[in-house]
Amino acid sequence: MAPRPKQEDESEGKPTETLDVPRKKSLSMAPALSTAALIEDDPWDMPELQDTGVKWADLDTKGKILRVIITVAKFIVLVGLLYMFVCSLDILSSAFQLVGGKTAGDIFQENEVLSNPLAGLVIGMLVTLLVQSSSTSSSIVVSMVSSGLLEVSTAVPIIMGTNIGTSVTNTVVAMTQVGDRNKFRRAFAGATVHDFFNWLSVLVLLPLEIASGYLVRLTGLIVTSFNIQSGENAPALLNVITDPLTLSIIELDASVISGIATGDPEARNKSLIKVWCQTASNTTLQNVTATNCSDYYCWELKNVTEIINIKKCNHIFVNTSLSDMAVGLILLACSLLALCTCLILIVKLLNSMLKGQVAVVIKKIMNTDFPFPFAWLTGYIAILVGAGMTFIVQSSSVFTSAITPLVGIGVIKIERVYPLSLGSNIGTTTTAILAAMASPGDTLGNSLQIALVHLFFNLSGILLWYPIPFTRLPIRMAKALGQLTAEYRWFSGFYIIFCFFALPLFVFGLSLAGWQVLVGVLVPIVSVLIFAIIVNILQKHKPQWLPSALRSWNFLPLWAHSLEPWDRVVSIMAARCCCCCKCCNVTEEDEEKGKHENMDHGIEMYDNPTMTDEIEKAKKTSDSCEILKATSL
Repeated sequence: MAPRPKQEDESEGKPTETLDVPRKKSLSMAPALSTAALIEDDPWDMPELQDTGVKWADLDTKGKILRVIITVAKFIVLVGLLYMFVCSLDILSSAFQLVGGKTAGDIFQENEVLSNPLAGLVIGMLVTLLVQSSSTSSSIVVSMVSSGLLEVSTAVPIIMGTNIGTSVTNTVVAMTQVGDRNKFRRAFAGATVHDFFNWLSVLVLLPLEIASGYLVRLTGLIVTSFNIQSGENAPALLNVITDPLTLSIIELDASVISGIATGDPEARNKSLIKVWCQTASNTTLQNVTATNCSDYYCWELKNVTEIINIKKCNHIFVNTSLSDMAVGLILLACSLLALCTCLILIVKLLNSMLKGQVAVVIKKIMNTDFPFPFAWLTGYIAILVGAGMTFIVQSSSVFTSAITPLVGIGVIKIERVYPLSLGSNIGTTTTAILAAMASPGDTLGNSLQIALVHLFFNLSGILLWYPIPFTRLPIRMAKALGQLTAEYRWFSGFYIIFCFFALPLFVFGLSLAGWQVLVGVLVPIVSVLIFAIIVNILQKHKPQWLPSALRSWNFLPLWAHSLEPWDRVVSIMAARCCCCCKCCNVTEEDEEKGKHENMDHGIEMYDNPTMTDEIEKAKKTSDSCEILKATSL
C-alpha cells in the first residue's frame, strides 16, 4: 500500500504540467487576437465579383448551349439599354432647351452683366444647366463672338462656366445607386471627381486670366500664326445611330436660341419645335422702301430672300398645339423616367454579367498599370482614351454618365476614372473646334479663338491637377465627399441643389445689383471659408500651432460643425412621412376587428411563429407612429 500515494503524487503533478502549457499558449496568442480585431476594411477597396453559378466544366452540353444563349441575350439587352440611355440623354437635353432655351437666350443678352467675369462664369453655368448641353451653350457663345456682340475676353468666363455646368449630369446619374451604401460611395465619388476638377481649375485659372489674360493672348497668337482655312462641320458619328429614334420624337430649331441671344426680334416669336425639315431659299432683286428718307418715300434695290417650305418633319410633336413649355415638361418627365429605368437595369445586368473570369479580365484591363519604367504613362493613355471616346459619342455627359455605374459596382476604380474624366473634357472641345472651322472666313478667327480657349483651359487644368500625384486634390476631395454622402445620403441632394443651382443663382442675383454689392457680400463669406479651411488643416496636421480654443470646433453649437443634428431632423421628417402613409392605410374595419379580437381572447397562442412576429411588428409600427406624432407636436 506504500507506493500508491507516490503514484497519486506523480499523477497530480502531471496534470499541473499539462495545464500550464495551454495557459502559456493562450497568453501568447492574446495579442494576435486583439490586433486582428482592430483591423478594418478599406471602404475604397475594389469588391470581389464572385461567380456563384455552376462552373463551365461542370455543365453538360445542354447547359453550355443554354449559358451561351443567355450570355448573348444579356449582351444584346445591355447594348439596347445603352442605346436607350444615350437617346434619353438626348431627349433630356431637348426637353431642357424647350423649357429654358429662350430664357437662356435672354440671359446672354445682358451685356452689362456679362462684363463682370464672375457673373459671366455663373451665366455659363446656368445656361448649360438649362439646356443640359455644353455644346449648345458654347455654340451660342461662339455665335455671339462671331457677330460682335461679345468680345473674346468677355466670353472666356462664360466658357469656364459651361465646363462646370456640364458635370452635373453624371452626378445626378450617381444618385440612382443610392440604395446600396458602398456602391453609392464609389459612384458618387467617381462622379464628383469631375466636379472638383472643374471647380478647382476655375478657382485658380479665372483670377489668373483676369490678371494676365494669358488664354486670350495664347489663342490669339495661335490663330494669327497659322493660316487656317474654313472646313466642314464636325462629323456626326453617334448621331447617325441615335437620330432615327430621337428625331422621331422631337426635333428642335437650334437657330432660335442663337437668334434670341444675338438680338433677332423675329426669333422671339418662333417656336423651338421644328416643323419644316426641308426648305429652300429663293433670292430675288426687289424694290424695297429705303429707311433713310425723311420727307417722302424712296425705293432702293435689295436682294430679298424668301424661304419656301417643302417637307414637314416626322416627329411626334410636329402638328401639336401645345406650347414649348408644355412639350418640354412632358419630354422632361418621360426622359427622366427612361434614364433612371435604363440605369437601374444596366447596373443589375452588369452585376449579373461581370462575374468570375470576365470580371477579372475587365478589372485587369481597366485598372492595371504598365510595367515599372512606364507606369506613369498609364494615366496619360487613359486621358487619350477618354478624349477619343468623348469625340466618338460627341458628349462628355454621355461618356462620364456611362462609366459612373461601372465605378459603383467596382469595375473601375476612382484613380482610373479621374484621367478618363480629364480626357472627356478635352474630347468635348474637339467638336467645337471642328465646328468653329466651318465658320465663314470673316468670323473664322474669333470663332476658332474662343474654341481654342476652351481647349487650353482644360489643358491648363490638367497641368495643375494631374502630373504630380500630390496635386491630385480632386481624388481626395471626391473620396471625402463620397464618404460623407454614404453616411448621410440626403447630403448628396443638398450638394447638387446648393452647388449647381442655389449658389449660382445667389451670385447672379448679386451681380444684377452691381459689382459693389457683389464684392461687399462675397468677400466676407470667402474670407470666413478660407479661415475655416486653414484651421481645419492645422487641426489635422499641426494642432500645436493653434490656440487651445481653436484646436477643435466644440465651442460652436453642434449644428454648426456636425451633420448629426441635421440628420436627425431629416430622419424624423422622412420617418414621419412614411409612418403617416402606413398609419393611413389602416382602415376602420381593421381597428374594429382588432378590438373585437382583444375582447374575445384575453390570451392568444399561435402554432405559427410568423404570426406572432407580424403582430409584434404591427405593434411597434403603431407605437413608433404615436412617438413621431408626439415629437412632431
